Amino acid sequence: MPRLREVPRAEVNDEKILFFYDRLFGADKDPAVDHGTIHATPGDWWTVFAQSPAVFRHAVRGFALYRNAGLDPLLRELGQGRAGYARGSQFVFSQHCKQMRSLGMSEEKIAALPHWQISDRFSELERAVLAYTDGLVLGGGRVPDEVFALLRAHLSDQEIMELTYITCMYDMHATICRALKLEFDDRPEPVEEVRIPDGVHVSDLSADLAGE
Repeated sequence: MPRLREVPRAEVNDEKILFFYDRLFGADKDPAVDHGTIHATPGDWWTVFAQSPAVFRHAVRGFALYRNAGLDPLLRELGQGRAGYARGSQFVFSQHCKQMRSLGMSEEKIAALPHWQISDRFSELERAVLAYTDGLVLGGGRVPDEVFALLRAHLSDQEIMELTYITCMYDMHATICRALKLEFDDRPEPVEEVRIPDGVHVSDLSADLAGE
């Protein structure tokens, strides 16, 4: 379950939120109770973001922005998908793999996205976009001059600005989904201590190593 309460239809009085509730879930469903969007996702991103109509409206304006950008949609989705993977959001990664597929990206490229550094499936520009994305997401904006120069050899300043903004926007969405356990990011923490079973005695590792 998400970490914040989902807002039921009966409590919504914002027309924009109701529009998306109807469009994505159907007018006869309460999305906070009867989960499942027309896109085969749980849908709790929408019902949790509805906690703040101002945030909800700002977020959906961002969706319109990226869809109306002049940047090649495949490059845009490459950045969004890699941002989801790099940030560890199963939801953002999954959704943008679907988008890449719908735009005609090959299955081989989609499968290679996690290990793009050693893949020969991507063009020079696509590799620059992926390296730039890693600089934005994993490097916190530290992008080598060589990566940026390669982008500039292929893209206009406007396209780079759009790529930068959209990729960072989806880094934010990936982070929010993980923090609030939304959609496919409602998962157990994968890193936890592997404890010694009851009744089993093990030697002191630090003492053993100190004796070497």
